[in-house]
Amino acid sequence: MKRLVLDAPDSLHWDDIDEPVLDAPDQALVRPVAVATCDIDPAVIQGRFPLQGPYAFGHEGVAEVIAVGDEVTTVRPGDKVVVPFQISCGVCDSCLRGRTGNCTTVPFMSSYGLGPMGGLNWGGFWSDLVRVPHADAMLVPLPAGVDPVSVASASDNISDAHRTVAPHLADRPGAEVLVLGGPAAPSIGLYAAGLALALGAARVVYLDTDPERLAIAARLGAEPIEGKPTERVGRFPITVEAAGGAKALVAAIRATANDGTCTSVSVQTQDVALPMLEMYSRCCTFHTGRAHVRPTIPQVLDLVATGRFDPSLVTTRTVAWEDSIDALLEGPVKLVATR
Repeated sequence: MKRLVLDAPDSLHWDDIDEPVLDAPDQALVRPVAVATCDIDPAVIQGRFPLQGPYAFGHEGVAEVIAVGDEVTTVRPGDKVVVPFQISCGVCDSCLRGRTGNCTTVPFMSSYGLGPMGGLNWGGFWSDLVRVPHADAMLVPLPAGVDPVSVASASDNISDAHRTVAPHLADRPGAEVLVLGGPAAPSIGLYAAGLALALGAARVVYLDTDPERLAIAARLGAEPIEGKPTERVGRFPITVEAAGGAKALVAAIRATANDGTCTSVSVQTQDVALPMLEMYSRCCTFHTGRAHVRPTIPQVLDLVATGRFDPSLVTTRTVAWEDSIDALLEGPVKLVATR
C-alpha cells in the first residue's frame, strides 16, 4: 500500500509498504476517505516546529471500516467513522475520566501521524489503510447525512476548539466570547468562534490581522475586528488564545473578565511570564494543554448533524488524494484531501 511520508521541511513522498493486518481481536482496519491538515502541520512542513522526520503523515480524518476483529461490536465493514488522533483504550482510569489523551495503557502522547512526538508505530492517516487498536473505544460512527469532508478535522482541531468554549458556555449560558486568532492555531480559533455561536454565545469577537481568516470568521457569524492580538477590545467572560507567542497569551489573559476563563490552544515552546497578580485579583481561570478529543467527537458531530454548526466554512482548499503533496507545500489554512 501507499502512505505519505514527511522526510524533512518541504519534503514529502509516497512510500510503498506492506498492508497492516489485524493482530488482535479488538482492532479494526480503516481506509481514510477524507483527511485534513492539523494546524501544526504547516508549521512542521515549513520547519517552524521542531518535529523531525521521516514519519508517516496525517492525523485528522474520516475513514471507511474495511475489516474488524472478532471482539469489535460497535462498527462493521462499510461504516464511515471519525478516527481520533490519540490512541486510547476506553477502560483505564484516565479514559474513564474522559482524559483519553493520557491513556495509561499506551506510551505517553501516543497518536497517529505526529512522528517521534506521538510514537512512530501508529502510522499516519495519509495512507491506504490504518490499523486502529481498541476499535470499540476509539471509532465514532459518522451520523447519516454528514459529509466526511466537512468533519475531517473532528479527529483533532474541531474537537480542540469545542473544549475551549462548550463547558464554559454551559456554565455561563449566553456569555460573550473573544477569540484571538492568528497563525499558531488558525483553524482552531475559527472553529472556536463558530462553535461558540452554535452553543449560544450572545456575541463572539474574532481579532486577527489576516484578511482571509477575518472573512471566514464573518461567514461563521462572528464579529471580525482587524488588529494585532495585543490590541484591547474589551473584557470577556470567555477568551481563546490561538494567535501564538507570549504577548498574545498575556493579552488573552488580560482580556479575560472577572471570574472568566482563558484557554490557550497555541503551543508555547518557551516559558512565558504570566500576570499572576492580575489573574489572582480577577479570579481568572487559565487552561492550556492537549485536548482529550475522543469524548468530544460525538458532541461535535451532533452539532453538525443537526445543522447548528458548519465546519466546512473553515476549509479553504479541497483536493484529490493524488494532489496532496503540492497542496500541503502551499500551506492553506485548512486543507482536506479526498478519494
